Amino acid sequence: MEKSIMSMSMSRHLFSLLLSLSFLVLLCRLLFLSRSSLQLLSSSSSSFFVPPAHADPCSGRYVYVYDLPDKFNSDILRDCRTILPWIDMCPFVANMGLGPHLTETGFVLTGTGWHITNQWVLEVIFHNRMRQYDCLTANSSQADAFFVPYYVGLDTGRHLWTHDISLRDSLLVELFQLLKSRPAWSVKGGRDHFILSGRATWDLRRQGDEDHQWGGKLLTLPEVKNMTVLLIEACPWESENEFAIPYPTNFHPSNESQIVEWQDKVRSTDRPWLFSFAGARRPGQAGSIRDQVFDQCLKSTRCKLLDCASQENDCDAPATTMNLFQSSSFCLQPPGDTPTRRSAFDSMLAGCIPVFFSPHSAYTQYQWYLPGNYSEYSVYIPEGEVREGRVSIEEVLLRYSEEEIKDMKDKVISMIPGLIYKDPSHKLESVRDAFDLAIDGVLRRVKSTIGT
Repeated sequence: MEKSIMSMSMSRHLFSLLLSLSFLVLLCRLLFLSRSSLQLLSSSSSSFFVPPAHADPCSGRYVYVYDLPDKFNSDILRDCRTILPWIDMCPFVANMGLGPHLTETGFVLTGTGWHITNQWVLEVIFHNRMRQYDCLTANSSQADAFFVPYYVGLDTGRHLWTHDISLRDSLLVELFQLLKSRPAWSVKGGRDHFILSGRATWDLRRQGDEDHQWGGKLLTLPEVKNMTVLLIEACPWESENEFAIPYPTNFHPSNESQIVEWQDKVRSTDRPWLFSFAGARRPGQAGSIRDQVFDQCLKSTRCKLLDCASQENDCDAPATTMNLFQSSSFCLQPPGDTPTRRSAFDSMLAGCIPVFFSPHSAYTQYQWYLPGNYSEYSVYIPEGEVREGRVSIEEVLLRYSEEEIKDMKDKVISMIPGLIYKDPSHKLESVRDAFDLAIDGVLRRVKSTIGT
């Protein structure tokens, strides 16, 4: 009996032990499954996690380009023989505004990147550069700025010598009727819009509507006062919305190596002339100092003169002027018909230090492009002192030491990329040219104007 009871008791203990072991195994399995489920859940949830997107490189830089009817741009180019009354402009509006390729450069120019570019075609070059801009948008609500590709300088130039005001203004009036009908204009009243002219401000600020009055009236329209206006010569002392950008030169590189090659060339070239002048007298032009500059150069053995009024000298040939500028340390830039000159940019392209006689020839104009300290790259001689015969240009320039001249020349050469317009058919990622700096300036100005 006792054995039977002991046997039963042992069986119960064994059963309890087996039951406990089974419970522990089951618990372990549950813990394992629970942990696996947690890991699976964590893994699954991570697959739905979307990492933050990279910052938009075009944020704050989007530009919308109006698709205007052809009459405002391409039709003007098709009618190129009427752009100027004394010259056929058709060769110069070709090649996206760069003009004919210059193939025979000799020893004066480097082998590639050179064209015969007319100074009035900047609207065409700029428009074609705009087509290659990295941050274009077709969504007007996304745009930070709006470009109006109306070739106002070329259009106005067709009618400057006529006495039909209504014809001269017809496209301009039609343009602003069109713009004001667009929702994008009404949002900011045109304050985020910009337009470019390849002519100087004086050709576009007619005050009245008499047939005999000079110029177009773009800059006197009330609607334009809100816009940003780019020109080859501005009037910043009278208008806060005008900004000067460089004249086009003949050099339009298609890659970075062409720029470096040119900079190396002008840095190492021999410069036998202390100073030079390329231009013509201005007989009968009140206030002009051209005669005095001309005469001082003629009298100096250190000055080289290129008389552009002489038929023997082809001042429109790039090699002619660039040969002169490359052989000179200083290049004289007296005002001509207006304070600014394309020659100033041609001379700086050649590594020649510009000598200005009016602050409005450069210092008050190209503030997005030129150093604020003008003595770093140029010489200033007040034109009044030249006009009254109180200063010798040669004596002023002889005061500069060889080291000072080298430093100024190096500064000028370092500025070259920002003073030229690249070939619109190629992208130069590492080089910011005059177009790029213009867009930067426009976007800064728009941002400050609309307060965003």
